[in-house]
Amino acid sequence: MKKLTAILLSGVLLVMLFAGVGCAQGGDNVVGVAMPTKSLQRWNQDGANMKAKLEEAGYEVILEYAENKVETQVSQIENMITRGAKVIVVASIDGSALSGVLEDAAKEDIAVIAYDRLIRDTENVDYYATFDNYMVGTIQGEYIIEALDLESGAGPFNMEVFGGSPDDNNAYYFNGGAMDALKPYIDNGQLVINSGQTDMSQIAIEGWKAEGAQARMDNLLTANYADKDIDVVLSPNDSLAQGIVASLKAAGYGSADKPFPVLTGQDCDITNVKMMLAGEQSMSIFKDTRTLADQVVTMITAHMNDEEVPVNDTSTYDNGVKVVPSYLCEPVFADVNNYKELLIDSGYYSESDL
Repeated sequence: MKKLTAILLSGVLLVMLFAGVGCAQGGDNVVGVAMPTKSLQRWNQDGANMKAKLEEAGYEVILEYAENKVETQVSQIENMITRGAKVIVVASIDGSALSGVLEDAAKEDIAVIAYDRLIRDTENVDYYATFDNYMVGTIQGEYIIEALDLESGAGPFNMEVFGGSPDDNNAYYFNGGAMDALKPYIDNGQLVINSGQTDMSQIAIEGWKAEGAQARMDNLLTANYADKDIDVVLSPNDSLAQGIVASLKAAGYGSADKPFPVLTGQDCDITNVKMMLAGEQSMSIFKDTRTLADQVVTMITAHMNDEEVPVNDTSTYDNGVKVVPSYLCEPVFADVNNYKELLIDSGYYSESDL
């Protein structure tokens, strides 16, 4: 009987071993992808593109969305560590809230790639993959300059400025690039900010929420534009632009006597492309998530093969503890004149989407 029991126990242990019970799951090709939320179209596309590209390259992918809850994202990353991920790609909700869980990742020799949002205040982030975020703002500023013919001395024009979420490091780069481009025209009076609000503490919209932008635009119009029209609004992304347009419509903009102001954006969300076609939004920065996904897969593969990981910036992105080696992809803008070539002909969207 003892002999039979020993044989049975050995069999159970073998089954547990092969099933992975009680030990970390996954092999040498597991990659975790932590995305912030499904509530914005762009993150759904980022996650889907990343998963497809990684699986095409032969990786097993753990893709999670945290619905903009930091504690959920931390828990999801902990789960990726437990399941044996060798690389974890993180688009952070709060770039300064992950130091603890990333220390756990480092103890397991897991490489961490910050995706489009810099992870701050930790040494345990190995690489950063993004678009050139300062250039995003620069392009938005330059678009305004050209649309208003500021270089020829046109103006003055009434302008208001919006900023992104204060917990997103990118928001400061977007704002810096745009305001550096526009500063000469603000200083000489061609662009007039009637509210006087330009500091990020005044203009930032928590969580990049459209309703936050709408509420602030309502307040700006009530306080500063009862007897004048607004000519240009600097919006760093499309979700804010949606809220801004909703506010402008409620205030009577969109008629021949009260046209929509020049309005910038970013991400080329389907809703916003439709807004561009309707004349409600002027432009949006196009950051092809397929390009970024391709680059991240290249970086992951290089790391997995113990090869040099490709980066093209080793000086810009200081996270407060270290300068994170980065790869910056180049953004472009879309408007009514070139959207078809960029978005339709490239296969990013179909005509039926718009």
